[in-house]
Amino acid sequence: MSALTVSHDPEQSWDDLVRFWEEMKWPEGSKVEIIEGIITVSPAPAARHNVIAERIHRRLYSVISEDWGVYQTMAIAVPSRLGMLVPDLVVAPVALCADAETHIPGALAELVVEVTSKSNARDDRVSKPAAYAAAGIPLYLLVDRYAPGNPTVTLYGEPKGDVYQVLSTVKFGETIKLPALFDLALDTGEFPEG
Repeated sequence: MSALTVSHDPEQSWDDLVRFWEEMKWPEGSKVEIIEGIITVSPAPAARHNVIAERIHRRLYSVISEDWGVYQTMAIAVPSRLGMLVPDLVVAPVALCADAETHIPGALAELVVEVTSKSNARDDRVSKPAAYAAAGIPLYLLVDRYAPGNPTVTLYGEPKGDVYQVLSTVKFGETIKLPALFDLALDTGEFPEG
């Protein structure tokens, strides 16, 4: 199943777009995001997608302090890129997230993780990293199940403007290291392919 986009009036303000995103009744279980000013509704991810997110989630909790949380459905706002994004995982301070109603500013996140699906691989590779970098999120981990050739995991960092530097890339089955705050060697051999 692929994503559905919802048109909006290009003259709408960011606040109007967010209000529409918050107030509309969306299909239950779907993932609703604003990507480059376009509301995108995607089906719930496949089981293998969720297994990968769960493995990473578990590993992150083994290395972060109790002041930090790992969130699976936390929306992050990046108004400068007309984005209200819902990464597969967000690491952010618990105290700041506890007061959020529907979303947090992107700048509060320390790490975002996206696991590609067939329907959203382009967004995860192009649109979302630009938004995350523009928000100043220090680290972006892309688990690209549909990378040309073989599945890969890429860690991006050092954001400048809307561009990240590639810090490292590994094929599934290899280990990728996340720097401090995490200091985590993530074994991608735990990730199911396909």
